[in-house]
Amino acid sequence: MLKFVRGIASCQVGATAVEYGLILSLLVIAMMAALGNVAGSTTGMWNDVSNDITDVAG
Repeated sequence: MLKFVRGIASCQVGATAVEYGLILSLLVIAMMAALGNVAGSTTGMWNDVSNDITDVAG
């Protein structure tokens, strides 16, 4: 991975660097969306666990 990043950094072709930048930005946006969905479902799960424990504890 480090070799790949170094290769991009030393790239002298502007169009290729821009394309890699666009691909990287799309990957980051997709990761943010996925993490947002995971965070929402995890929060719901922990709220359910908290409610169950409260019900059992009385």
